[in-house]
Amino acid sequence: MMTLDCQLENWELIEAFTIARSSITHVEVIKVTLTDHLGHQGVAEAAGVDYDGETVHSLAAQLSSIASQLTDTVCHQTLAQLLPRGGARNALDCALWDLRAKQSGIPAWQSAGLASLKPVTTVFTLGLGGEEDTRRKAREAIAYPLLKLKMDADRHIDIVRIVREEHPHAEILVDANQSWSRAKLEMLLPALHDLKVRLIEQPVPRGDDDSLQGLNSCIPLAADESCSDAASVAQLAPYYQYINIKLDKTGGLTEALAVASKAQQHRIGLMIGNMCGTSLAMAPAFLIAQSCRYVDLDGPLLQRLDRANPIQFNHGLMQVPSRHLWG
Repeated sequence: MMTLDCQLENWELIEAFTIARSSITHVEVIKVTLTDHLGHQGVAEAAGVDYDGETVHSLAAQLSSIASQLTDTVCHQTLAQLLPRGGARNALDCALWDLRAKQSGIPAWQSAGLASLKPVTTVFTLGLGGEEDTRRKAREAIAYPLLKLKMDADRHIDIVRIVREEHPHAEILVDANQSWSRAKLEMLLPALHDLKVRLIEQPVPRGDDDSLQGLNSCIPLAADESCSDAASVAQLAPYYQYINIKLDKTGGLTEALAVASKAQQHRIGLMIGNMCGTSLAMAPAFLIAQSCRYVDLDGPLLQRLDRANPIQFNHGLMQVPSRHLWG
C-alpha cells in the first residue's frame, strides 16, 4: 500500500490580488505526499478551482475518501477513475508523477516525452486596482517584458492606457475573467487593438462561448474558464485561437498533456496558467509550458515566501525547476 498525507497551507501574498470575481490576500493550498513501501516520496500542490466551489477542505475530503484504494501499482489512468477532474486529482496525479520519478530515477519531463527542458518567459500579472495603484504596479514591473492585466465589466481600456504610459514597451495580455458580453467585446476591440494588446483571455462567461460565433476579432481570444479537459477543446475550436491550460482544471499533468495534444490537433495555440500557489504548483506546469506561446506561471512572484528549492525567476525569465523541488 501507499500512504497519503495531506497538509492544508496558507501562503500570504505581497499585496491583495483582485480579479473580476474576487479579491484575496492569501492563497490556500493542499500539499500532498505519497509514500511507497520503500520510503520513496512524491509531493505536489493544488489550490482547486474556486469558481467550481472547490476549497482546500473539499479537496482533502475527496482525497481522504479514496486513500485506501492507493496501491503501489496505482497508475494515472486509475486516478481518473477514482476522482473527477479538479484540484484533488491534480494534487494526486502530480504527486504520482514525482513519486515515479523518484522511484525510477527518470525525470518526469523525460517520462512525459519531452526532449529537454528550457527556461521560459512568464507573464507578470497586475490585479485590478485604482489608477494610482495601477501606475505603481506598472512602474514596479518595468523589468518584466510580458504583462497580464486583469479587467472587469467597468475597468478595461483605461487600465491598458495607464500601463502603456508607465511601461510603453511591454507585451500586454488582458483577462476579463468572464465579465464581458460579445457586445462589450466588440465595443472594446478597436481601442484594445490600438493599444497593441496581444491576447484577450476569457471575455465572455463559460457556457456563452457560442455567442462568439462569426466574430472576426482583430485580437486573438483565449479560453480559460471554458477549457476544462481534452473533451472541451473541440467545442471551443470555432470560437478561440488559444486555450489556457491549468492543472487544477484538468485534474493534473496527465490530462493537461492530453489537452495540449488535442489543441495542437485542432491548431489552437497553447497557454499555460495557474491558480496561484508556490513553486511546487508551477513545476509540473512547467512541462506544459515548453509547448506554449504564452506562459502564466507567476504565482510565486505574487507571494511573500516560497518553498525550499524554489524556481528561480529573473524578471519573468523562469528557470528549469530543480528536481529537489519536483519531478
